[in-house]
Amino acid sequence: MVRRVRVSPDLVGGGVNEGYGTVADAFRRNLSSGKEIGAAVAAYRDGRKVVDLWGGYRNGNTRSPWEHDTVVIVFSTTKGVAALAVALAVSRGHLSYDTSVAQYWPEFAQNGKDSVTVRQLLSYQAGLAVVSPPLTLRDYVDPSKVSTKLAAQAPAWDPGTRHGYHPWGLGPYLSELIRRTDPAGRTLGRFFAEEIAEPLGLDFHIGLPDSVDRDRVAHLHAFSAAQMLFHLHSLPPGFVLAMMNPGSLTARAAKPPGVKVLDEFNREELRIVEMPAGNGIGTARSIAQLYGDAATGGSGIGLSSTTLEALKGPAVPPTNGLHDKLLHLDVSWSLGFLKPPVPSIFGSSDHAFGTCGAGGSFGFADPDTGTGFAYVPNKMGFHLVSDPRELALRQALFRDVIGARAQT
Repeated sequence: MVRRVRVSPDLVGGGVNEGYGTVADAFRRNLSSGKEIGAAVAAYRDGRKVVDLWGGYRNGNTRSPWEHDTVVIVFSTTKGVAALAVALAVSRGHLSYDTSVAQYWPEFAQNGKDSVTVRQLLSYQAGLAVVSPPLTLRDYVDPSKVSTKLAAQAPAWDPGTRHGYHPWGLGPYLSELIRRTDPAGRTLGRFFAEEIAEPLGLDFHIGLPDSVDRDRVAHLHAFSAAQMLFHLHSLPPGFVLAMMNPGSLTARAAKPPGVKVLDEFNREELRIVEMPAGNGIGTARSIAQLYGDAATGGSGIGLSSTTLEALKGPAVPPTNGLHDKLLHLDVSWSLGFLKPPVPSIFGSSDHAFGTCGAGGSFGFADPDTGTGFAYVPNKMGFHLVSDPRELALRQALFRDVIGARAQT
């Protein structure tokens, strides 16, 4: 197991536009500190790529260098990409955020879910964090089987009264909504690939296709349970206690399908299946470009002005407040995205929206400055939000270069 790697300056590639040198400095400090193995950071501003850096090793065991086209799993940063695919469906009139899910998917109405809206589902207010019996990898390749299991679920709380993060639960629901409303009947992964990724030329995949050379895929260096014990101070105490109880809602929701330890995400079968909640694989450049388009009007994605205003708008909190029932801290969730200012201040204003992923990745749009930002590592960190490596880069960009508010 690779623990600390100090990366030579020769293993940093890419560049930044004039005036963005502090971001490059922060990136080099991360790599030379031994806290990274390999990583990339990118930013688009007003439609122009202004930061595009990569460095270190795509595989710390073999010392294979991270290249310009290296792709890496980004875990829940995938959710923001999926939420933008849903936003495109809304913009085209296939869906409405404030319509009940059951109107598009009648079987969903079982067990008291008949009035759950698309907005509530996307904002983690539906109480569907756990699928029981659990979905298997074999289920994921059979949408009809997944649909039947999801429709039968009973909410863990009265929808709309609380919210609680759905680590793996949200993605399958969103994919089924897209499949039910897309005129072509595509899954979310295919809808994203054909309607967003291909037109924009994005190197990002929800379900890795055969066309991607596997030598381009970064090796995930995941932490073990024993390592996590030394980093409990980095996590909310209530979350830690819940994770230690295997019967808790938090622990059951956090368990990925078909996985016992996180480094199993290096397995091919976990790369090729569509998991819109957490197995997206791509470059920082593509995530930043996607969010950069959303930050400047969304014309490339195809977002309507009404939909974009909804994404920029404040979260509609559940009736019992912002305390997340699974993460055990206050959080603002809206339409599939994390929103500032709780638990993290990101971007230049509260119009920003994005998602972060387990291990430290983060991608978001900042409409007020026309900025899309993304950071992706292959060595997993131990923070739920604002991994110190990512935060240093975001701080350098928004506070030091753009002159926006301090990031947290």
